[in-house]
Amino acid sequence: MEFVTLNSGYKMPLEGFGVFQIPDAAQCEEVTYNAIKVGYRLIDTAAAYKNEEAVGKAVARALADGLTTRDELFITTKIWVQDMVDAATAYDAVKTSLAKLNLPYVDLILLHQPMKDYFAAWRGLETARADGLTKSIGVANFYPAILTNFCETVKTIPAVNQIELHPFFAQPEALKNMQNYGVQPQAWAPLAEGKHGIFTDADLVAIGKKYNKSAAQTALRWNVQRGVSIIPKSVHVERMMQNIDIWDFALTAEEMSIVTAKDLGHSEIVDHGSSEFVKMLHTWRVHD
Repeated sequence: MEFVTLNSGYKMPLEGFGVFQIPDAAQCEEVTYNAIKVGYRLIDTAAAYKNEEAVGKAVARALADGLTTRDELFITTKIWVQDMVDAATAYDAVKTSLAKLNLPYVDLILLHQPMKDYFAAWRGLETARADGLTKSIGVANFYPAILTNFCETVKTIPAVNQIELHPFFAQPEALKNMQNYGVQPQAWAPLAEGKHGIFTDADLVAIGKKYNKSAAQTALRWNVQRGVSIIPKSVHVERMMQNIDIWDFALTAEEMSIVTAKDLGHSEIVDHGSSEFVKMLHTWRVHD
């Protein structure tokens, strides 16, 4: 595994395991436990995923079984839009997430979307960090103009910005903007949620064959070579093992260019510029 040092001074693995779309508690616990057993040390969850308790149980099992130590783990969760109304509510949401995870602190807490009063919510996360509830704070889905305005306004620059990043949506300008502010990019959907025929793409397959790797491993390697942290998800142990087995080869500059050329310049997973999408997220409740 390779690591990156965040602007908060803490080290984060460049590859982790995401638990989005694993709402079944028993399955999520088992899958997360297996991920830790395979070797993942960064686990990414969120209040909106409604599986923080399952992740917490998996972490507790892994620690009890001696698979790892808490210091080796990097646990991320996210505050949902519903709780981004003021600093106090965001702070309380942090405590709620910690209670569900059954942890005294997490390594990173993100604002999940740039919605409602995210400036006030950020102040709540700053207080949570000062109180030792989290080591680092960051954001998710903050696109360049929004991130720029945010960084030009807040006292604490986000440690991480988690956005959609994969060969078909490379977002080079977003990466350059984050680099300018010292914000670490992290990719959700680094395998494009299986879209665009990513697992059978001829170029990705051909490049991977050279290194005895799969198309998926090629796509993941491309992102980490751009300095992007990735959090692929799989419920299958064999696929988990393949996804983390990307640290013994490197793509050439030409191969990187071939993969980058697949960029469509837009997402075909979600349109964050859609007013209907924004309205929907405002009505999405993770608690009563």
